[in-house]
Amino acid sequence: MRALFHPASAQGVTMSGDWFIFIVAACIVGAIVYALIFIPLILWRERPNRKAATFSGNPPLEIASTAISLIVVAVLFVITYTRETPVDAVSAHPESVVDVTAFRWSWQFDYPGSGIRTVGTPLMPPTLYLPIGRTTEIALRTADVNHSFWVPAFLFKRDAIPGMTNRFDLKPNRLGTYPARCAQFCGLDHAHMEFNVKVVPDIAFDRYIASRGAATP
Repeated sequence: MRALFHPASAQGVTMSGDWFIFIVAACIVGAIVYALIFIPLILWRERPNRKAATFSGNPPLEIASTAISLIVVAVLFVITYTRETPVDAVSAHPESVVDVTAFRWSWQFDYPGSGIRTVGTPLMPPTLYLPIGRTTEIALRTADVNHSFWVPAFLFKRDAIPGMTNRFDLKPNRLGTYPARCAQFCGLDHAHMEFNVKVVPDIAFDRYIASRGAATP
């Protein structure tokens, strides 16, 4: 719940706004639907001296309700498209790049050009270091079956699919260490396929890269 109100990434901030729009829309539509159910039950119910009211078809009302429903769906579609497009966009000039390889049942993180490689196990989850306020391109691959890169605090998830590289950007906006995991069932030790994302100051990240991993942030 905290992630919904205080996402730890720029992408999460955009998506949380999308979620709130849908929540408000759902509440309004739900209130209208329940009103249309209970108001007739109260006003036109059967009483001791009066039978329950009956209604025949009402084409204008039916057409209007259908048109309003289509308009609501179209508006929500446009809002979702305009908000998710920048989230899915990949920067032509990312400030850093990390290659992420998912495998049964852990993760490998490579920082191109630095010689740094971190490989985890189900019992020792690896840590992915990201600089705060910078756009980092993640090149996500899988060595075997389908997996899923999910950081709940970022409100962000992407699938790792055999035979393809899924590229996306992440821009953390809050320092800290955030638990992450595979969100796609992938076999026996799926529940232990975890990792941590540690968001560090950009100076500490640069020192980590320059030292080839010796200066752990």
